Amino acid sequence: MCGIAGIVGKSPVNQRLYDALTVLQHRGQDAAGIVTAVDGLVCMRKGQGLVRDVFSQQDMLELRGNIGIGHVRYPTAGYDSASESQPFYVNAPYGIVLGHNGNLTNASELADVLIREERRHLNTSSDSEVLLNVLASELQRVGTPRVTAADVFAAVSALYRRCRGAYAVIAMVIGHGILGFRDPNGIRPLVIGQRETAKGIEWMLASESVALDMLGFTQVRDVAPGEAVFIAEAGRLHTQQCISTTRHAPCIFEYVYFARPDSIIDNVSVQRARMRMGDRLAEKIRRECPDHDIDVVIPVPDTSRVAALQLAQGLGLKFREGFIKNRYIGRTFIMPGQEERQKLVRSKLNAIDLEFRNKTVLLVDDSIVRGTTSAQIIELAREAGARKVYFASAAPPVRHPNVYGIDMPAASELVAAGRSNEEVCEFIGADWLIYQDLVDLELACQHDDSYIKEFDTSCFSGMYVTGDVTTEFLGRLQQERSDAAKARRRIGGSTLKIVRGV
Repeated sequence: MCGIAGIVGKSPVNQRLYDALTVLQHRGQDAAGIVTAVDGLVCMRKGQGLVRDVFSQQDMLELRGNIGIGHVRYPTAGYDSASESQPFYVNAPYGIVLGHNGNLTNASELADVLIREERRHLNTSSDSEVLLNVLASELQRVGTPRVTAADVFAAVSALYRRCRGAYAVIAMVIGHGILGFRDPNGIRPLVIGQRETAKGIEWMLASESVALDMLGFTQVRDVAPGEAVFIAEAGRLHTQQCISTTRHAPCIFEYVYFARPDSIIDNVSVQRARMRMGDRLAEKIRRECPDHDIDVVIPVPDTSRVAALQLAQGLGLKFREGFIKNRYIGRTFIMPGQEERQKLVRSKLNAIDLEFRNKTVLLVDDSIVRGTTSAQIIELAREAGARKVYFASAAPPVRHPNVYGIDMPAASELVAAGRSNEEVCEFIGADWLIYQDLVDLELACQHDDSYIKEFDTSCFSGMYVTGDVTTEFLGRLQQERSDAAKARRRIGGSTLKIVRGV
């Protein structure tokens, strides 16, 4: 999962891209980058770390120009190194810079073709670099000094025929404009915004609408699945549906965990979706355990707070904040390895004894993925004096790997894979465990005015919307991206350098 943003402005965009990345920081904490352009000159700064740590005042002064793109990275593919920080740049044709959110499912096959047949060099193992080179290869066929919007759309149409998986992309063609497009299933989000200024209309593309809001842009709409938008440097917007066969199935985990509650994705408010998750979970508890002895509902900060409050109201129970979160610790789920996740839980959360002592508490979290974090949180509640600890998940059991950009690559790392709900309950040390039903989660993420008919629910259902995910693919994914594989790469340290095509 990553965050991307791009602006075609009438004034310098460096500070605005920086600000956009700070509100998209929840989508990636491994690395950040901004690229701007002025008079054909590319200005780039990227590196590992949080946005605030990557960019100095001098860096910002050097990021000149009224057009640019930015990226925050959360590594699910490739290696945790500065070389994999985005945006990526290739100098031909025209000079192209690209930031990508998602994962390609046929990256290895594409890389082989690019190296052997198209004589392109790949310097990293990132599928984003593969995507960039496919786009560059297709634009190379134009063969003229200037490209038109029609040329760009033809290149994206060809890219759609070659690339499979999940991808929301923002790319800058130097001296021409900014391009954005979304995979034919619309798995990863991308929105368009505009702002009127005294000098004319400015345009912005971003992963989430919250980035538009904080910069004063009005959300125009979501980029449609299979659609490309091209904003020329002068500020003219061009759009085209580049592939006719689409299946709109956005990732439901965006609403469960990743997106900010103040975002609207595919015409659905994340805040309202989480409220409905709490409503439906309360209904299930009322059905299955009408004589419960719950004294208080306590959320696991922060993502579950909205659902927990709604659940408490639905059951007529007290809602209390029982954990204090250290705001200077990153999101535990998107830490690069299980060891890092485990050691950060206790430094991230501290229990307020008064809210737990001699009470039967219902802890509510957005989901249970690996289970070890949940187990430590339950242990904290018991140490604080809870008489009983019940646990509710606003999402169904995560039993299958995610291949579309979320760091769940190995079924062996998922606590619910191969375990019954009762066995998961025992594993995490709860006195009782309840999960949201998948049908209720889907209904919670829809409303009367939404145009979403289905979601990608693959990590819950095992049904992959791209239709190309095989058992062999999942096995290879586990070998390449599991926590164990990441640990082996970290042991190699800076001496490990992968150069394709050599």
